[in-house]
Amino acid sequence: MAASVDVLTIGYAHERVASSVVLVRENDVVIVVDPGMVASRAAILDPLHALGVHQDDVTDVIFSHHHPDHTLNAALFGHARVHDVWATYFNDHWGERTDVIDGAPSVTIWDTPGHTPQDISTLVRTAAGLVVCTHLWWSLAGPEVDPRASDQAMLESSRARVLALDPVTIIPGHGAPFSPADLAR
Repeated sequence: MAASVDVLTIGYAHERVASSVVLVRENDVVIVVDPGMVASRAAILDPLHALGVHQDDVTDVIFSHHHPDHTLNAALFGHARVHDVWATYFNDHWGERTDVIDGAPSVTIWDTPGHTPQDISTLVRTAAGLVVCTHLWWSLAGPEVDPRASDQAMLESSRARVLALDPVTIIPGHGAPFSPADLAR
C-alpha cells in the first residue's frame, strides 16, 4: 500500500514568508508536515477540511526543522504526535525518534542537514513514486545557495543523497512541488 500526498499550502519567501504545508495519509495515519507560518490559519484548515479531514483527525505532525516559519501552527493539531530530528513527542511524553511513522510504513524520516544541522526530510512512497518534503530547496527558483544555511557543503551533500533516491516530486520548504528534472533547466 502506498501513501497519498496533498499540498495544503504552497509556501513562499519574499517580503512575507509561509511554509509549504503538506498532508500525508496512509491507513489510519494522517500527517501534516511543516504547519508553519501562513497568511491565516484558514490557509491550512480550509484545504484540510476540503479534503475531508478535521484537525482533530491529524495523528502526526513532522517538523523539517525548528524555525518558526515551519512550526508556528503545530498547536492546531492538539491530538497529534510531533516528530522532529531528535524525538517523538505526545502530550508530556518525550519518546525515541522513529524513522518510520507507526501505521504508515510508506513514510520515512531521513536526516538531511544543511539548512540547519537538525534538518530532516519526509520521504513518502506513493503510487506515482517517491515524494520528498524537504527544506533542501526553498523553491525551484532558488536560491541555489541557501542564505541561511548552517553548512552549504552539507546541504549540497544532502541534496545529492535525496536526488540519488530518484524522487518523482520534491515539495520544497517555500514553493510549489517540482520534478527533479526541472532542476536541470
